[in-house]
Amino acid sequence: MEIRTMIQSTPNPNALKFVLNVPVKSEGKVTYKNAGQCQHNPMAAALFTIPNITEVYFFDNYVTVTQDGNVDWDQIEEQIKKTILEYAPDHDPNFQVDEDKKTTTAVSDDPEIAKINAILDSTIRPGLQMDGGDLQIVNFDGMNLTVSYQGACGSCPSSTMGTLKAIENILRDQYNPEITVQTEGNTEEHTHGAY
Repeated sequence: MEIRTMIQSTPNPNALKFVLNVPVKSEGKVTYKNAGQCQHNPMAAALFTIPNITEVYFFDNYVTVTQDGNVDWDQIEEQIKKTILEYAPDHDPNFQVDEDKKTTTAVSDDPEIAKINAILDSTIRPGLQMDGGDLQIVNFDGMNLTVSYQGACGSCPSSTMGTLKAIENILRDQYNPEITVQTEGNTEEHTHGAY
């Protein structure tokens, strides 16, 4: 079978989604922020050799590549596509990733997190995934939810404001009217009136 890729824009002007006709990640998803994180993934490592690449995200049958904004996509898009197609025939979509198991286990064992994830899975995540990204719950203390954006969403201006507000509104409607949502690393006080 000939491996093909289609390039899709994302709402993030610094990210492109490269959709393949074969899987790139069979289970789960992974975001790489630098070449040092992806020794077990030759395709990701090769993408980081392209100048200006700042993040590579693998999910299902696509790779989202984010750049620093200092180069026009026309200058690197074909090189990215060529690299993906070169590495795709030998790429193992079942590769394993060493995640922060402590955070993942603590979050995944919480039944309240399971309820929140179910709401996000049916409302927010499908749209984020169509746009080449996703989100992960990092922490929940009973009233404050902290999330981390992945892929195209990670550096997208709309994810930090509009999408975050939409997540909070949906969770206030379907889970708890008092919940607040913030992004990882945001230490500002997060207060809003009810909507």
